[in-house]
Amino acid sequence: MKAKVVAAFHVLLIGLGRSHGHDYGDALSKSILFFEGQRSGFLPSDQRMSWRGNSGLSDGWNYNTDLTGGYYDAGDNVKFGFPMAFTTTMLAWSLLEFGDLMLPNELRNTLVAIRWSTDYLLKTVSQPNRIFVQVGDPSSDHDCWERAEDMDTARTTYAVDAPNAASDVAGETAAALAASSMAFRSSDPGYSETLLRNAITAFQFADSYRGAYSDNANVKYGACPYYCDFDGYQDELLWGAAWLRRATQDDNFLNYIQSNGKTLGADDNINEFGWDNKHAGLNVLVSKEVIEGKMYSLESYKSSAESFICTLIPESPSSHIEYTPGGLVYRPGGSNLQHATSIAFLELVYANYLSRTSQAINCGNVYVSAQTLRQHAKRQVDYILGDNPMGLSYMVGYSNYYPQRIHHRGSSLPSIKDHPQFIACKEGSIYYNSTNPNPNVLMGAIVGGPDENDGYVDDRVDFRKSEPTTYINAPFVGVLAYFAANPNFS
Repeated sequence: MKAKVVAAFHVLLIGLGRSHGHDYGDALSKSILFFEGQRSGFLPSDQRMSWRGNSGLSDGWNYNTDLTGGYYDAGDNVKFGFPMAFTTTMLAWSLLEFGDLMLPNELRNTLVAIRWSTDYLLKTVSQPNRIFVQVGDPSSDHDCWERAEDMDTARTTYAVDAPNAASDVAGETAAALAASSMAFRSSDPGYSETLLRNAITAFQFADSYRGAYSDNANVKYGACPYYCDFDGYQDELLWGAAWLRRATQDDNFLNYIQSNGKTLGADDNINEFGWDNKHAGLNVLVSKEVIEGKMYSLESYKSSAESFICTLIPESPSSHIEYTPGGLVYRPGGSNLQHATSIAFLELVYANYLSRTSQAINCGNVYVSAQTLRQHAKRQVDYILGDNPMGLSYMVGYSNYYPQRIHHRGSSLPSIKDHPQFIACKEGSIYYNSTNPNPNVLMGAIVGGPDENDGYVDDRVDFRKSEPTTYINAPFVGVLAYFAANPNFS
């Protein structure tokens, strides 16, 4: 059967037949601004999310070390190292792939957002044979509805010491620091070198003491069930090595991903990419060396990447990703929009690789071009920004109709600037249970998103749908940078 070219399959997914002509530049600015609302530590004078204040200033005290800074991952006040490192990797990758399309101000703001995290991640690997993986006891934190500025819950510090294992968090931290070292290479070469040196150290820890951090008895009950390693640590070893290969061009890391691919599961076609599962992202990342660098010893990674992409295409014989009736990528579980933003990101990155070499992907009887991938990614972007059956922007502050009651403590409680009096743990419950809109706009936050039928109820109690996370936003920065520079793409 003669292969056919798919040019506009996304039309089958739309279900609405309309587009609003989005302001991707505005959405990009807001998606970066969101990270200022998630900051922990001592806030700078140029803090733009002005309803926030200083918080977590004694973090690390029980280890007599400074662990201030970094980001709260979502709507609570815990600093989880695993998703924070992944968020950082994705912000850096966004900049590396699409930073040349950003206006100077947005490029600067993205670097600031990355550095807020890398400054913290450097602290987590500052002591030999130890990595700090979390600050804050989630049980006591989640038992309160309290502003970060008022926190009086246990700021427990969770550390993993050799020979105990933390391959997942250390491997992801290595990836984050390596990717970020490339992001800062031209603007701050000294800082870039510091990041890269610490990335190598973090990777050595990850590889020398293999295992999942959440199997450690001292960590398990803090990390689980929130950010347990559910999918194994092997992918983070390959992911960290792949980023170090890209940052250093060192053949030792090339040899690592060549020789350890099979034993560490690189050939497992796991069609997911997120804070816990790096397989699809790893394969796309390494494919760059095959497509652009003709490094054919890594061909298996490219094959796995294209197998993943074929599962996204409805006409493909191997298609099996679910979509809502309105056309949104859907996976069961909470925070579904993390899948939509990360998949759109990988599609645009791979489309760039294909465009530079005039290649296409053969999915059985269907050829998938760079244009096809960009159309599919754009459909996810436009859905999130308002082209959906609800007519709702799932990004807070974008358009005139967006979620007002997001599951986020700081956004839903009175600002410490407006209400400087202490609000105790249980005193925040009246705000949690209120049906009033949140008083503080967490500009740019992307919530968990709708259900499998495109339904969304604006309810802060339903955290699976109404809670924003840093790792939903991070890949979207790169995605929006592309479409802000190519607004008339069709």
